[in-house]
Amino acid sequence: HAAAGILTARGGMTSHAAVVARGMGRACVSGASDVRFDEIIGEVFIDDHVLREGDVITIDGTSGEVYNGKVDTIQPKMSGAFATVMGWADETRRMEVRTNAETPNEARVALEFGAQGIGLCRTEHMFFDADRIVAMRQMIMAGDTEGRELALAKLLPMQRRDFEELFTIMAGLPITIRLLDPPLHEFLPNSVDELADVAAAAGVTIETARQRAIKLAETNPMLGHRGCRLAVTYPEICRMQARAIFEAVCSVAKTTGQSPIPEVMVPLAATAQEIAICRAEIDSAAAEVMAETSMNVTYLVGTMVELPRASICANELAVEAEFFSFGTNDLTQTSLGISRDDAGSFLHDYADKDIYPADPFVSIDLEGVGTLVEMGVERGRRTRPEIKLGICGEHGGDAASILFFEKVGLDYVSCSPYRVPAARLAAAQAAIKLR
Repeated sequence: HAAAGILTARGGMTSHAAVVARGMGRACVSGASDVRFDEIIGEVFIDDHVLREGDVITIDGTSGEVYNGKVDTIQPKMSGAFATVMGWADETRRMEVRTNAETPNEARVALEFGAQGIGLCRTEHMFFDADRIVAMRQMIMAGDTEGRELALAKLLPMQRRDFEELFTIMAGLPITIRLLDPPLHEFLPNSVDELADVAAAAGVTIETARQRAIKLAETNPMLGHRGCRLAVTYPEICRMQARAIFEAVCSVAKTTGQSPIPEVMVPLAATAQEIAICRAEIDSAAAEVMAETSMNVTYLVGTMVELPRASICANELAVEAEFFSFGTNDLTQTSLGISRDDAGSFLHDYADKDIYPADPFVSIDLEGVGTLVEMGVERGRRTRPEIKLGICGEHGGDAASILFFEKVGLDYVSCSPYRVPAARLAAAQAAIKLR
């Protein structure tokens, strides 16, 4: 949040650094392999140049160019012509365009750019604020269900306020809320001093905290104890988030007279049983809140399709899921066996040798990942003809990928707030091309 721009030596256009920066509207060049950081002496080396703290550089997040010194910039403005073209696009396109957002500012920016709802709200981003991370770490350090529930009770009102803000801003529009996705160790600090602070806040010894951190550490966390697997092991986390969602719906409905329709998304499901286990907790929380408030809440429960098995077994998952949102970032990783955070160092060689016609994390791999998406669409609709289908990966802002999503008949694409206008235009062009 403090950065005016972001420059990294590792990663690539679709690394988490780039994705988060794009959502915040920050210029970012990720994976500049010619840049060398010396953290010990506090210097940065780019070719023959040496930069130190306080030196000014200018970065172009679109071209990837980095300039030495300050370059004059112009704040972009939306002209009348822009509004006219967007009007034509909206009259022409079939698919809706939503946004990936979890902060009020992101939601407002997306609305200004014409978003028709939120296609992905990543709830884990809400737990990193200073007033919440302590309670989150207390929950992680707890040795039993009772201890976790005590810490989660502190997080509940904070999470509820987050949802109330989003529901109020997006009044009358759909909001897809993804339940906690990353592994728990990502919320723990790395330094000994910070771990000591966590131990003190949780009321445990530093050794207990260290052992807990060691136990949670994973060799390959992307394929580890995350997503719905957390809810299977710790159902109380799913229960707290679901209650926060439904309490927020009732609160906003009372205040505004408009009842939001949340779409609760279970992440990383590979089986129908995983969705069923999470759905039982979600439905139970909804029933409790409705009984307490004497209000009726309409909601959907679905899943993010981001594993090959989920696409292959989509007919089974659709028994439990009322919507699919294709998480093409992870679906590409799990299908190709390539990490998007590490591939920047070699994918350009693949492009040079025409192994993939384009970076598969930028433009969808039609033959492989695209086939899995088609399979998920066809098999999901076979079980549930009215199932709602969308995509929330970074491909949702790529024109070539949007053309493919139009071909397979998705209901919407969702992308970062600042990519919404481009997605609206691409969706209209796709509809025209397929007439």
